[in-house]
Amino acid sequence: QVQLVESGGGLVQAGGSLRLSCVVSGRTLSTNTMAWFSQAPGKEREFVATITWNSGRTDYADSVKGRFTISKYNPKNTVYLQMNSLKPEDTAVYFCAAATTRAGLLMRQYEYDCWGQGTQVTVSS
Repeated sequence: QVQLVESGGGLVQAGGSLRLSCVVSGRTLSTNTMAWFSQAPGKEREFVATITWNSGRTDYADSVKGRFTISKYNPKNTVYLQMNSLKPEDTAVYFCAAATTRAGLLMRQYEYDCWGQGTQVTVSS
């Protein structure tokens, strides 16, 4: 089993930046793809960014392209989400997810089988 622990959320003004971290533990060798999803109050959880564990290929939701960057540091089994030019509409709980049975750039919740507990990001106007 894979365990995920997110950190780095907080309160920031519009235009500011935050960096989220997700530490992967357990059966890390079974991890193929990692992703970040967000869930705003009263809304469905939605895809933000994804990265393949070995090759580092990435993809993003249109709403964050050019503002957010997903990256990884394999020696520390950590995935990051650098969020720049934050907007009030980015306010949400951000979840880290790992796919161990599927591979490639994955953008759908059902493709991920391990989830973190989430970290709150609040952007004030």
